[in-house]
Amino acid sequence: MKTEGLPAVPFSGRKQSLIEDARRDRNSTSSSSPGPSRLGDNFVFEEKYGRVSLNILFTLSNQKNAGFFKTGKIFETFEAKLVHIESRPGRKLKNSSSDLEFFMKCEVHSSDIEVFINSLKKVADDVRAIPEEKVPWFPKQIKDLDRCNALITKFDPEMDPDHPGYSDPEYKKRRAFISELAFGYKQEDPLPTVEYTAEETATWREVYLKLRSVYPSLACRQFLEGLQQLEAECGYSEERIPQLSDISAFLKVRTGFQLRPCTQYIRHSSAPMHSPEPDCCHELLGHIPMLADREFAQFSQEIGLASLGASDEEIEKLSTLYWFTVEFGLCKQNGTVKAYGAGLLSSYGELIYALSNEPEYKSFNPEETAVQPYQDQTYQPVYYVSESFEDAKIKMRRYAANIKRPFAVCYDPFTCRVEVLDQPSKIKTALSQMKEDLKTLQSALEKLCL
Repeated sequence: MKTEGLPAVPFSGRKQSLIEDARRDRNSTSSSSPGPSRLGDNFVFEEKYGRVSLNILFTLSNQKNAGFFKTGKIFETFEAKLVHIESRPGRKLKNSSSDLEFFMKCEVHSSDIEVFINSLKKVADDVRAIPEEKVPWFPKQIKDLDRCNALITKFDPEMDPDHPGYSDPEYKKRRAFISELAFGYKQEDPLPTVEYTAEETATWREVYLKLRSVYPSLACRQFLEGLQQLEAECGYSEERIPQLSDISAFLKVRTGFQLRPCTQYIRHSSAPMHSPEPDCCHELLGHIPMLADREFAQFSQEIGLASLGASDEEIEKLSTLYWFTVEFGLCKQNGTVKAYGAGLLSSYGELIYALSNEPEYKSFNPEETAVQPYQDQTYQPVYYVSESFEDAKIKMRRYAANIKRPFAVCYDPFTCRVEVLDQPSKIKTALSQMKEDLKTLQSALEKLCL
């Protein structure tokens, strides 16, 4: 929004330096109108100790080559604290190829806001105070993920010399081809089918048979049940790599989860028992059998929902919790420790290690787990053991409830949308709708049982 409607502050007709002009304006405003700014609540944030935070946009032309230094003088005059600054090529003015647009977040005295902005207008073009977004953008429905396709892992073989495929040009070419299927995917498209080569299938077979031989004694009950169903309904076997379309249809019926193409490529054949990055062995053997369990699928979903609106510090803690549960979690079943984390269930070496007597075990406590340093290059020094999925879910809900955020969210499984609840009325309406949905679901289940 622009601020053309702001009342102009009278300036002396006599030519004076910028610094003197700004000081005159500040003094006259302080004596005549010491009250709060008329800029409005949409533009002023975090008022504290008589100072407020402002977001300012302005453009500087090369024709005003001293503009940036004069802008600095204005900040100095009004004792404005610069919190954040960004610049980019100008987009609006005629000479946009040589102009720069600046975004600045700053703190100024609440009584100086209007004069501060008017002073900036004397040395810069298109000066605007812009409102702060209370709710930052994040995917609220499945199709929004189309904007998140071009994510790059830090272990991409093009960039990481420690990747097993770094020196294999054919492997990198093949991986790039399969990755392009994900980059170009849109929600309305059918899930891409990959015709895997004989070498890729051989790598899958070696991984599948090796892990399948130890799953019965090391994997949790929910994983084993999910894997058996996948073998019966989705073609899981050592003979072929399953296709995402079959698996996604299976999961949608069982737990409501749907898949998108991301890591359909397979690990390098020189290191079949471990991959430094997620691949189809990690996804299809580690995650998918667990996501076939409704309770675990809900647990995974709630970790993701807890991060929406959280601070960077809290998001980092939630990422660590995800790491030690969904990726490397252990649980107790019938008095024995079993694995349920995808990072363990897709890595033969670490699965054997984690269920041996070597590592340290700790009881899952979100507050402690969230600050535990973890390893992404070698085996974990410590693993957290949950009493059960239900116990872990209850603890996670308690932990998430204490995270301070400017808004709440609610996931609607019927529409597959995330609703932002930034007003009390919205929260009340969402809770009422959830109660109605539960009644509808309960009635449908009762009819099925008759």
